[in-house]
Amino acid sequence: MGALEGDAVRVSVIDHGAGNLVSISQGLERVGAVVTLAAGPEGLIDADLVVMPGVGAAAPAMARLAERGLVEPIRDWIRADRPFLGVCLGLQLLFDGSDEDGAVTLGVLPGRTVALVDPPTSPHIGWNQVVRRRAHPLLDGVDDGADLYFVHSFAGQPAAGSEDVIVAETTHGAPFASVVARGRCAGVQFHPERSGRDGLRILANAVALARPASAARTVGATVTGAA
Repeated sequence: MGALEGDAVRVSVIDHGAGNLVSISQGLERVGAVVTLAAGPEGLIDADLVVMPGVGAAAPAMARLAERGLVEPIRDWIRADRPFLGVCLGLQLLFDGSDEDGAVTLGVLPGRTVALVDPPTSPHIGWNQVVRRRAHPLLDGVDDGADLYFVHSFAGQPAAGSEDVIVAETTHGAPFASVVARGRCAGVQFHPERSGRDGLRILANAVALARPASAARTVGATVTGAA
């Protein structure tokens, strides 16, 4: 699916060595975005949406972001309430720190990344239901309880009093936050780029939310015919 002429959203995908850079970029291109990889602060210039993918642990990811001068620009982007989507590790990095390796992370959402509680298997790999706690346009057009694809052993846990950031939960042992959002910053613990039609719909919604309101109606057209 190509970008709609005159209406293409420019997406900067943060390049910090994550293994899913190609697949997330291809997914965004399928729903009409123009994608560039951001390996430094200059990669955020002129972006409409910033996407931070991630596979792996927090400390190496934060080290690479710091080496590339991206930590403060990403924090500034989110604090300015500009459109942002974190995927898997990209969601976890939004919190204050990670119990996985003791990393200090971006700290734009209060809370920590913690190990899954009483998981029947670890890591949690495969399809699982994403159940809404509240409505959010990122999930428009996706059935409540839809199965999406996960690969992780840790999850973001909002601090007490900040549970309103949770949009949806998934159960693998104890429930964990699988979608979070505050303002125009959102994160998903699953991999939309590996989650079939519903995953593409979520990417299309993220792109539409970064588009001027007058153009947001085009989101339905961009996912028609998606596999």
